Parts: sequence; structure tokens; C-alpha cells
Amino acid sequence: MNSPGMQNIIAQCVTQYCQTYRLKPEQAKVIGYIQQCRTPALGGLQWQCGECDYQRPFYHSCRNRHCPQCQKKASDQWCERQRQCVLPIPYFHLVFTLPHELNGWVELHPKTIYALLFQAVWATLSTFGADPKRLGGQMGLSAVLHTWGQNLFRHVHLHCLVPGGALSETGQWIDTNNVSYLFPDKALARYFRGRLVTLLRQAYQQGKLHRITRPNEVKLGLDALMRKDWIVYTKSYIEQADTVVNYLGRYTHRIAISDQRIVRIENGQVTFRYKDYKDDNRNKVMVLEATEFLRRFLLHVLPAGFMRIRHYGFLANRCRKNKLALIRQSINEQRESEPAIEPRIEGTKAPQPISDIGFRCPRCKTGVLKPGRPINARAWTSG
Repeated sequence: MNSPGMQNIIAQCVTQYCQTYRLKPEQAKVIGYIQQCRTPALGGLQWQCGECDYQRPFYHSCRNRHCPQCQKKASDQWCERQRQCVLPIPYFHLVFTLPHELNGWVELHPKTIYALLFQAVWATLSTFGADPKRLGGQMGLSAVLHTWGQNLFRHVHLHCLVPGGALSETGQWIDTNNVSYLFPDKALARYFRGRLVTLLRQAYQQGKLHRITRPNEVKLGLDALMRKDWIVYTKSYIEQADTVVNYLGRYTHRIAISDQRIVRIENGQVTFRYKDYKDDNRNKVMVLEATEFLRRFLLHVLPAGFMRIRHYGFLANRCRKNKLALIRQSINEQRESEPAIEPRIEGTKAPQPISDIGFRCPRCKTGVLKPGRPINARAWTSG
């Protein structure tokens, strides 16, 4: 039995996998990055104890967004940048799910369909928010693309974090009337369905779905999807800055599976934990052939350069700073009897640079390991 982890799974079965399946260029790059991550191939630093002669190498990480070993630091850094964007209001978590009937098209045109999914979701929420009968203003949205389910099959959906209100044209903040309710899910789902189907038809007519070649497949497929109920899920979220930021970080840099969910690798099989949402969210264990496990993992490699985290409305990068200032001013004016609430993280300190804190020496237990001489990267070739 070998220690569990995606790196070990790749080392064991990538050769066999390539005998059965063809690696796309993006997938081959991801495999190479994961194989090199925190190994001599990338070089590093030789850390040494200031009290005894103990030394330990620390190798550089690959920093690839698909690597299970690199996402914790990326998530922490992203959260640090987002803390100033949190408003002292309720938030809502919405999930827009792409019907599984479109999975075949996603395989052929992932970049196009993922982009249309973002476009359709924002069109849906912005239309509902601008409706004078609802909020009558511009909403804000942070959306994160996930392409997997707990069993690693393709399950494309957007996680959306939405502040509970809208910004009017006059710069006034309009609160949602009910902290546990934003918009009706069924109405959102129907509008989302119509919007995305329209965008897919237009994309096909413009030649953006050219790999779909069977006669009438697009027309018949989209007609069938218009007769199907689509799924939108909404949950209200509590008004605490630290919880909102932690929530954002948990979803923005999550990958298909973490090394912590992998139980063991033995006899060419991978055992991993998953949550069965169809069975009352029970925690279960699944066993897959290693090549099948790797195939499912590689389904979720994103197209090169594709942005899976996007912000819209008053949270868009180009106008976020100015519009958040307007919103905070408006909220404070509406709460004149209350002290101004600033978004912050209770009891959380900014992380210190690793070179300043060091690590306790495992040999003498008194000294601290500090970075010393660099370790040059070694030549590496794919297995």
C-alpha cells in the first residue's frame, strides 16, 4: 500500500492510462505540474536549525490551480484580498446547475459553454434585480465554476455569492425585504433555462459549436431541454464578515478532490471518501480502478487561461472600489442609530511570512529551522 495522494496515483497509473486514453495538451501539463510539485524537480531551499546541525529540504510548489497540494495557500491569499469587499448585510448562496444532457457538448466545447453559463447566470440575476417590483437596482455577484460532483463525475454548476440588496441609480442601497429570501427558485430556473438555451442556439449559428456535427442534434437537444425542469438552489447566509470570507475561500479554490479525501491506493485501486447527497448527505467510501479515478479527475481540467472566478455588477473589478464606498455610505446613513460596521475577521491575524516564523526543529526541539542555501532544480522528464 502506498501513501494516498494525487501525486502517487499519477506516478502509478499514468503510463497505463495513456495506453487507453488520449491526453489533451492541458491535461498533460497538469499531470506534469502535479508530478513535479514539491519535488527536487522544482528546486527549493535547504532549511537548517540554528541550534544543531539538523537540515531539511523544502521544495517549491507548482502553483497550478488543479494541484491538490497548492490550493490552501492560494485560498488564504485570495481571502486576504477579498476581506475589504464584504458588506455588513445578509448574503445569499445560489447554485445554478447545468443539465447533465449537455455534458457531451461540454466535452467538445468546454470553454464556450462555461463562458455561456456565466453569461446566462448573470443575465438572470441582473434582470431580476433590476425589476422595479423586486429590488430595482444593480446587484453584485461573485461566481465560481465547479465542474464536478462528489463522485468526480462531470457535474457543471456555478456557486454564486450574492449580497442581499441592490444599488440604485442614485447611489442608494436597497435592502432585500426578507433576509431568508431573495428570488423564487422556480422563476430563476425558468429564466435561466430560456436564457442559456437562447445563447446556445446563437453560439451554434455563429459556428462556435462546430464540433457538434450530427444533423439536428442542437435543435432537438435544446428543444428537449426547454421541456425539462432546470435546477436553481438558494440558501440565505448569515451576516458575519468572517464567515462570508471563509465561505468564499472554501468555494473559490476548491478542486475536484483533495488529498485528504483519498483513503488509500492499493492493488491498482483508489479508495476515497465522498458525500452522497441523494442519501441524506451520508459520508460513504468509493473504490475505483486507478485509471478510472484519473480519468474522472482529468475531466475537470479547465481550458488554458479560463477564469473560473468572476465578479459582476457592483462587485466587478473595474468599479468595485467606488461602488462599495457608495454602498457603505448609504448603509451607514440608513443605520444612523447604529455604529458603522466595518468588515473584518474576528480573532484572525494576518499570516506571517514563513521566513519570519520558521519551524520548530524536530531533532533538538529548541531551535528553529530557517531558510538557508537554495536547492537548484533538477532535470525532470514525464514518466
